[in-house]
Amino acid sequence: MKKFEKLTSTGIPLPLENIDTDQIIPARFLKATNREGFGDNLFRDWRYTKGEQLNPEFVLNQNKYKGEILIAGKNFGCGSSREHAAWAIADYGFRVVVSSFFADIFKNNALNNGLLPVQVSQEFLNKLLQAVSKNPESKLTVDLETQKITLEETGEKEGFEINHYKKYCLINGYDDIDFLLSKKEAIEVFEKKKDEFLKAKTEAV
Repeated sequence: MKKFEKLTSTGIPLPLENIDTDQIIPARFLKATNREGFGDNLFRDWRYTKGEQLNPEFVLNQNKYKGEILIAGKNFGCGSSREHAAWAIADYGFRVVVSSFFADIFKNNALNNGLLPVQVSQEFLNKLLQAVSKNPESKLTVDLETQKITLEETGEKEGFEINHYKKYCLINGYDDIDFLLSKKEAIEVFEKKKDEFLKAKTEAV
């Protein structure tokens, strides 16, 4: 995975609550087994009309909004546990999703796929949504090391929580397998010492 340390970017506001995984990536697009290409169908039923034309009213289709940070309403990622939702958001180009509450399964899927879910208070979320909606050039900085998110134009900031292990993996660009491989030498030393201890114990008997 790509390392995540600090990101400064404009944001895209999506102030809707209870956005579920079927709205993020509809079930009919879940046939592929790898992570590539899902971004093309992110929020498919909102991005396109029934006639398969781009919906100019949907925020992702408005040129004034760009960036790697999605700012969404409360209870983001609820519904079924499909990992494809995190794949679609990351494949589209987002590296951070900000909300005042995330469904637990979505949060874990996001972290496992290099997508950082930043949970803030409802008050701070409202400030971010208002600032970005009013001025699409407003920038946010997400600092994973200090666990702070800052609205650059005002300097207002708020902390966020993250599992220590997942934080370590994101900063180093590790998935679970990469993490184990990074500990290969230590594991080999441990196994060698264990074998030597068991051998000595057996010989003593």
